Amino acid sequence: MLFLRSLIFNAFLYLFTALCSIVAMLIAMLRPRKSAAFARWWSRAWLKVYEIVCGVSYEVKGREHLPEGGCVIAMKHQSTWDTFAMFAIFPEPVFVFKSELARIPFFGWTLLRMGCIPIKRGTGKAALDSMMQGTLAAWSRGQQVVVFPEGTRGMVGQAPAYKTGVSHLYHAIGGAFVPVALNSGLLWPRHGFLRPPGIITVEILPPIPPGLHRKDMQLRMADGIEKASQRLSAA
Repeated sequence: MLFLRSLIFNAFLYLFTALCSIVAMLIAMLRPRKSAAFARWWSRAWLKVYEIVCGVSYEVKGREHLPEGGCVIAMKHQSTWDTFAMFAIFPEPVFVFKSELARIPFFGWTLLRMGCIPIKRGTGKAALDSMMQGTLAAWSRGQQVVVFPEGTRGMVGQAPAYKTGVSHLYHAIGGAFVPVALNSGLLWPRHGFLRPPGIITVEILPPIPPGLHRKDMQLRMADGIEKASQRLSAA
């Protein structure tokens, strides 16, 4: 039964996302201000189907820590769930993503239209400059820029490897920088097909104050996210 439920949901998710990507592209071209609302609807819709078919719900703790307007969100990354669910969790998010995804018809094009920030991995300073410019632009529009400090998805319990580019971004922005922990990898692992039932928890942690030394900020961010994520995974 678990296999069948997982198969049904996975097939639905990717077909639904493909169709919605076409609609989203048209909205982004004709009614760009409606793009965020449509992305929010898409995210809430598939999350509801996920709950009905697979028995997986989610909860968000610490919403009081999320400032109004533009900010940077440093989010733990364990699953595709993190990327797809953020539009239901945050008011108007965009995220930093690898530039290869921008070539996916409709889906990638829509991400660009919405202001998501593509970076080309392995280009060093050029990638960092691109991330900073895109983040400053989104921040000035009052959006929440979601970055994954580890750069890629990791397995639950895997030793983290936080990239230093995030601390450079923190130093350049000088504004609200919010760490976020989660345990999505327990129910939707990186390379897993099965979708067992349960509750995914996202915890928004207190913002990191501006003005810290980059190394101090990096340690504070990584320590906070890891301890909270481990606690959520063990609960």
